[in-house]
Amino acid sequence: MSAKTTHPVLRTVLGIIALILILALGNVLVSSLGIGHRGADFTENKIHTLSDGTKAILKELDAPVVIRYYASRNTGYLPEELKLHMRHVDDLLKEYTTLAGGKLRVENLDPQPDTDAEDSANLDGMSGQRLNDENLFFGMAISCLDKTAKLPFLDPNDETMLEYQLSRAISEVSTVKKPVVGVMSALDLEGSPAMMPGQQASQGWIIYQQLKQSYDVKNLGMAPTAIDPKEIKALLLFHPANITPAAEFAVDQYLLQGGTVIACVDSFSVAAQMTSGGNPMMGGGTPTTSTLPTLFPAWGVTFESGQVVADGTYATMMNGNRKAVAVLTLPQTAMQKDNVITRNLDSVTLFLPGGFVKKGGGGVSINTLLKTSDQAALVDSTRAAQLDPKLDTTMTRSGTAYDLALTLDGRFKSAFPNGNPADAAKPADDKKDGDKKDEPKKADSLKEATAEGHVFLIGDVDAFYDRFAYQSQNFGGMQMVSPINGNSPLLLNLIDQAAGSSHLIGARSRSATRRPFDVIQKMEDDFNKTIGTKIEEFEKQKTEAQQKLSALQTQKSRGSELYLSPEQEAEIKKLRQQQVDASGKVRDLEKDLKRQKDNLFGRIFRYNVLGMPLLVALFAIGLFITHRSRTRAR
Repeated sequence: MSAKTTHPVLRTVLGIIALILILALGNVLVSSLGIGHRGADFTENKIHTLSDGTKAILKELDAPVVIRYYASRNTGYLPEELKLHMRHVDDLLKEYTTLAGGKLRVENLDPQPDTDAEDSANLDGMSGQRLNDENLFFGMAISCLDKTAKLPFLDPNDETMLEYQLSRAISEVSTVKKPVVGVMSALDLEGSPAMMPGQQASQGWIIYQQLKQSYDVKNLGMAPTAIDPKEIKALLLFHPANITPAAEFAVDQYLLQGGTVIACVDSFSVAAQMTSGGNPMMGGGTPTTSTLPTLFPAWGVTFESGQVVADGTYATMMNGNRKAVAVLTLPQTAMQKDNVITRNLDSVTLFLPGGFVKKGGGGVSINTLLKTSDQAALVDSTRAAQLDPKLDTTMTRSGTAYDLALTLDGRFKSAFPNGNPADAAKPADDKKDGDKKDEPKKADSLKEATAEGHVFLIGDVDAFYDRFAYQSQNFGGMQMVSPINGNSPLLLNLIDQAAGSSHLIGARSRSATRRPFDVIQKMEDDFNKTIGTKIEEFEKQKTEAQQKLSALQTQKSRGSELYLSPEQEAEIKKLRQQQVDASGKVRDLEKDLKRQKDNLFGRIFRYNVLGMPLLVALFAIGLFITHRSRTRAR
């Protein structure tokens, strides 16, 4: 008795049903395992891929982190833009959770009125947004052990900063101790008490006091013999005037071990002149010029320390309507676009700055943070310090832009290939060979980096001086200070990136997920240019016709009757016909634009909806044919 054969059509239907069930169950399984948030990112700027810095921060979590995610979802007043951004945040948090490997938990809370979720939001300091008499919440509180950081409101307009803000908050709460920032400066940043009764104490710089609030600041002096990158998270060289080769060597070795250096140098420091207590021109007090003579060439940059940079485009108008071309007020157009350091700065004012020139050859990447216009020039520092108004007309413009702030990243090579210059300067001792054998052997200096290092360079120190960066006011006997420009936020942003976590430097701002249709915009721009001319002609014709009709109406009001000559009637008819023709041409152009846009959207739809499934089907058929051929070959 032969076995009953299943009909081919029935087999096909059963196969399709089985395939649908496999896909559905596979989707559920993938989502439950968390691997569904991994895939290939083919976007131009990798907008759906977390940065390497974020991945490293999540990988190194030692203690569990909890994110209380407050989002008002059950409301009918949620704007569409906020809904889209909320979905983007949801996806981002899922990817964070997946990469954290169980060390990060997200609690989704909807703070409805008179609920525990609303009480929790108030305790975490979430700031709801009033919309149509309803308080909408959309923020996060990030906690680890006894530390909490908060993002009160996730603004859709600030989408490019979201990953950096979240990664920074996770890094901040997961760090047990305050990061240590080492400071090397020829200036008295810390201040000092009065040496004698009746003598006034030396006040510390406000920027230095602000650093001490967030970091463990360690004053290394100007002659450290060694700097440990495991202890010093970031090294601030603030006007390192007359730095010795031995001190530069210590900085060099620190950087080669993966350290981060922030160097603020100057061509002419007004602050050094005002606070040093001596006349640098006469050999007393702190020098007004500072540079890193050995390190800069090894890093592939030069610093114009002998002259200051002047720029008529970014010149500052001083009191008395004086134009100071060497006091530069830099707008956002002079800053690197979409960098977390400069993104939210409105302007930065530099006082008699020095300029950097990128030479290359240091084996590291060099990027510009701040730069002049191409109308800049190098001028005499003495004349610039006197705010000589004639500089604007007498300076020789170079036609090139100077860099005022730079970032350097990569594996640096030593600026001291022959070792510590202090050892070479020591005289040979008279000890016998037997005595020398008992001495401990000195560790060999590094010639190349063992880890990636980071350097931030700023060609001005005065920008962070109290008088030029802050406004001070007295409220009830308390002295309150506030920034008057973006100067102090610039330096604090640099140190925040460098000291918060070495990985934050790699977690820079990302591109927005909502990208404009450039082709459509160009089509509309071209249309507006064309139609704009037609509309202008139409309006002109309409105005002329109206003026003539008004003149005829005036004549009629003066007389009992108004008789139009055949020529006048023909003119009016002609003008009205021109109006109709112009309106028709405008409509034809608008219809043509719509047809072009519809064709473009149609092609995109076919590529997305039909093209991709077709590619998948062809790939499946190819696999089937290959498998069938191999099976027959057996």
